[in-house]
Amino acid sequence: MIDIPGGSVAAAIAAFILFAILAGVAYLVFRMLRQTVRMAFRMAIVAAILTIALFGSLALWWMNSASDTPAKTRPAPAKKR
Repeated sequence: MIDIPGGSVAAAIAAFILFAILAGVAYLVFRMLRQTVRMAFRMAIVAAILTIALFGSLALWWMNSASDTPAKTRPAPAKKR
């Protein structure tokens, strides 16, 4: 698991930052391909980048928020004499 110090709040913030960065990249790609590529192909590229951003952010948040719950441990068996 990915362990970000600070718990699930920090993971949510990191996930939002990852999504924002990749959304910015998608916007830049959309603007750069304005003259050279047809609209449908441009939108497919942007949709792929945003899908990767969404699933990456959700995975980051989900993997770290699962580590907040303490693991259940069994008590050590008592030694008999």
